[in-house]
Amino acid sequence: MSTIFRASRPAFRARTFFQQNASKTARRFQSTESTTANAAPETWFQQFWKSEKGPKTVHFWAPMMKWGLVLVGVSDFARPAESLSLTQNAALTTTGIIWTRWCLIIKPKNHLLAAVNFFLGCVGVIQCSRIFLHHQTQKKLAEEVGEAKEAVKEVKEKLQHKSS
Repeated sequence: MSTIFRASRPAFRARTFFQQNASKTARRFQSTESTTANAAPETWFQQFWKSEKGPKTVHFWAPMMKWGLVLVGVSDFARPAESLSLTQNAALTTTGIIWTRWCLIIKPKNHLLAAVNFFLGCVGVIQCSRIFLHHQTQKKLAEEVGEAKEAVKEVKEKLQHKSS
């Protein structure tokens, strides 16, 4: 195996091989003015199809699939708050916020992914606030029930003292 590498070293050392191929491909994709002047203007769909964020790339399909998470989160609005997971919704909120910022920093900027992450964060914030409000009402109810039990005990004790 090492003899193959030793035999190929001169080919990699000679930069003329790679430079010749690079110059051929560069000329191959260059356009001339005569062809561009006669060409019809591209439609919006053609530009979108050829775009680096078009449907032939992951930059398009990742946000489309992530909309499923947003729709599931929105459908959870109908569920009672006691059956929601705080850790799951906190994770959705956090990733939504972080990835929204990241999508606006990367090149090319992916506005589709930023939008879906923004809405994912919004859904997570709404669900987390529902969970927190539910826990607060449960605590208040528990305090009221505790106070009511104490009042009942006091009344029972007074009735026992009167009857004896």
